[in-house]
Amino acid sequence: MNILFYLAVILMAGIFVAKILSKFKLPNVTGYLIAGLIIGPSILGIIPKESLNKFSIVSEVALAFIAYSIGSEFNLAHLKKMSKGIVLITFLQSLMAVLFITLTMVLIFKQPFFFSLIIGAIGSATAPAATLMVVKQYNAKGPLVDTLLPVVAMDDAVCIMAFGISTSIASTLINNAATVSMANLIILPLIEIVGALALGLLMGILLILISKRTKGESELLSSVIAIIFATTAITLKFNLSSLLACMMLGATLVNVTPNNKSVFTTVEKFTPPIYIAFFTIAGIELDFTILKSVGIIGIAYILSRVAGKVFGSYLGAKIANAPETIRKYLGYTLIPQAGVAIGLSLVAQRILPDPYGAQIRTIVLAATVIYELLGPMITKRALIKAGEIKTGY
Repeated sequence: MNILFYLAVILMAGIFVAKILSKFKLPNVTGYLIAGLIIGPSILGIIPKESLNKFSIVSEVALAFIAYSIGSEFNLAHLKKMSKGIVLITFLQSLMAVLFITLTMVLIFKQPFFFSLIIGAIGSATAPAATLMVVKQYNAKGPLVDTLLPVVAMDDAVCIMAFGISTSIASTLINNAATVSMANLIILPLIEIVGALALGLLMGILLILISKRTKGESELLSSVIAIIFATTAITLKFNLSSLLACMMLGATLVNVTPNNKSVFTTVEKFTPPIYIAFFTIAGIELDFTILKSVGIIGIAYILSRVAGKVFGSYLGAKIANAPETIRKYLGYTLIPQAGVAIGLSLVAQRILPDPYGAQIRTIVLAATVIYELLGPMITKRALIKAGEIKTGY
């Protein structure tokens, strides 16, 4: 069957299932994943397994725009206005999730360090959409919410930086397993990271110059898409992190021309079908046969990530002298995980040798469904316990 027919089925199935699950207050991304699971080889088989490699460009494009969007949130002027305590909490809750997951995989399950480090970095990501949905739905207010909102805004940027560093270290370990030294372990990843950030900076400056000469929204949209595509292509050619480069591209724009909102708002009209296709395809790729073999490790990933988020949030809040409610409950509001984690698992699958890449992909996809089903309910419960949701809900 023609690939366009499959894409049509993917988009319509994603929209349809997401609409049904929205009646039960579940996030759209959960609907897309379940839709993919239904139409994929695991259940109905409408989309055959052999056609999945044809959708790789959808994933590359989606990841590029996700990173670009996250970069747009990295406004230095806004960050300076935030208290040092919030920045500290953000970094500690992310890095403790990385640490807890990595140590669990290495020490308990005896997994290779490169596998453990990469899945640990993925675990630091939080899905802001599900958390914000709960806050808005129940009109939650208070110091916990005031801390939560900026933390989830910065969290994915910290995650992408951690993932960029982790993948660079992992690639060095895999490709130079026999000759790796401490110098290579530091220098080679550093070159890759600096190279990706420098490319994002240069392409951001180029886009600023181009945007000043564009006429009309359609011309601006075409220019932004062209620059994002070019940035991604260059990173793939030179084995750099496309996520770091595209995030830096967005960060450059928002900091150099903070009033030029159109370079971001125009893209928002282009990306919805890409994101629907991306998450639905992720559900199609969920492999139940692998899930059986990584079941215990998957459960350990879920639990160690939650433990890392809760402990990191508590530690950061304690050091920052935050109120007791923030120390006790902030970590539980950071449980949801979705888009960024799914995207990073795809990159991991491309980088790591078999079977490790496929295992990470399956673990993260299965965990995402669980996090997105239970996360909003746990977030609501934490906000009620903190006294920031009125009784009666």
